[in-house]
Amino acid sequence: MLISMAIAIAVAAFGYLQARSFVQGRLRFVDAVHHFAAPLIAGIAAMLIATPVVWLLPLIGKGTAILFGIGVAAGVSSGARDVRKRIGSGTV
Repeated sequence: MLISMAIAIAVAAFGYLQARSFVQGRLRFVDAVHHFAAPLIAGIAAMLIATPVVWLLPLIGKGTAILFGIGVAAGVSSGARDVRKRIGSGTV
């Protein structure tokens, strides 16, 4: 039980950090990432992609896929907010 929770938290943190980094680095000039639905779409897509993977692994369940999707959505939202702050200050 404790190992499963640790894995779920680690996967969610990984999804958050990777999504935030990707948005800040590669998608900073893409206007669509600033749309309010972008984090929702990215989170649902990440959850759907992770679902078959967690189905195959014995220690983790559906909750891990859901947490991964939430982490990715939060990362996209945070990365887009950081890009907007940098653009607003004039230092891109």
